[in-house]
Amino acid sequence: MPRRHPCPFALPVLVALLGAVSLHQPAARAQGNNRIDPATFPPTELFRDLQLKTIACGRDNSPEPCQQARSIADPLMDHPRLPASCKDTLWDIRERAVVVSKNSYERRETLNREAADLLVLCKPATKPLGSGSQQPAPEQKKQGGLGGFLRGLGGGGSQ
Repeated sequence: MPRRHPCPFALPVLVALLGAVSLHQPAARAQGNNRIDPATFPPTELFRDLQLKTIACGRDNSPEPCQQARSIADPLMDHPRLPASCKDTLWDIRERAVVVSKNSYERRETLNREAADLLVLCKPATKPLGSGSQQPAPEQKKQGGLGGFLRGLGGGGSQ
């Protein structure tokens, strides 16, 4: 006679938990290695986190937020989908997010400005309106002057 488990739905719950853990494991592994999937555009939350760390680095001038800002910005530099203007800002953050002996107003404002630029410059490119595959309608050539006037009257323009 086979032994029955005391809880009949323990196995399905265990399978569901293991499935959920396996779904989140690659994302956690990629985050732990500071690797970001090059096939997809980085999420806005990542740029928001970098923005907050950069502001904290400028405000506090302490090692922890500055190191975190650099460690988030560094792997994004190699992302193929980010525009050059975004990478320029990431480079500036990576270079300036360091602890300095005197935390000047200019340094704080520079880091704050770069942090503000992140969410503007580091977003997915969208197609402008009307950039679909439709060809624009050919414009009718309009002729001005006396020839166009005479043609409109039915008299022709070149007689």
